[in-house]
Amino acid sequence: MAHIGIDQPVVTMVNVFTVEPANQQKLVDILIEATDAVMSKVDGFVSANIHASLDGTRVVNYAQWKSEEHFTAMLQNPEVHPHFGEVRAIATPERHLYKVVYTEDAHV
Repeated sequence: MAHIGIDQPVVTMVNVFTVEPANQQKLVDILIEATDAVMSKVDGFVSANIHASLDGTRVVNYAQWKSEEHFTAMLQNPEVHPHFGEVRAIATPERHLYKVVYTEDAHV
């Protein structure tokens, strides 16, 4: 589960994928399979959250890693490369790393 807070010692990866609407669900399925089969077992993995845009043209992966070093090590893991190839065949990724600088919750 994602825990978003400035006190969380994690690095956040936000990857926005541009995809044709006809391929959006296929992309979601690939990302879920990659997360279940590989990413969730890689050292330093904290969480992943996949979002599909309502217009069908984007998919967002909001993932948390223990550190930038853990994230970089994951990129070097040969088990993830086949999944990356599947993704690039149908979508264009744009990935960036972030730190949380502010959060606010509803006051109920």
